[in-house]
Amino acid sequence: LARFDFLQPVPGSQSNFILCRVIGRDARQLKLDLEQHGILVRHFAKPGVENCVRVSVGRPEDTAILIAALTAIATGSYE
Repeated sequence: LARFDFLQPVPGSQSNFILCRVIGRDARQLKLDLEQHGILVRHFAKPGVENCVRVSVGRPEDTAILIAALTAIATGSYE
């Protein structure tokens, strides 16, 4: 996830999800954009986790779908 310049994974995640700070974009809009690709994430707007999304860790094929969707969002190529 760190390869995307608009995501900054929070170090130390030790559960089945990764919290990422969204940089230069609105986390809620990113959540909505991912929904357009059939991917559900949670976004946060509370102090300390404002403009963050939480991504659940899934199977390798789920991760591949997430990476493809993030790439499409990053490049503006919505298919």
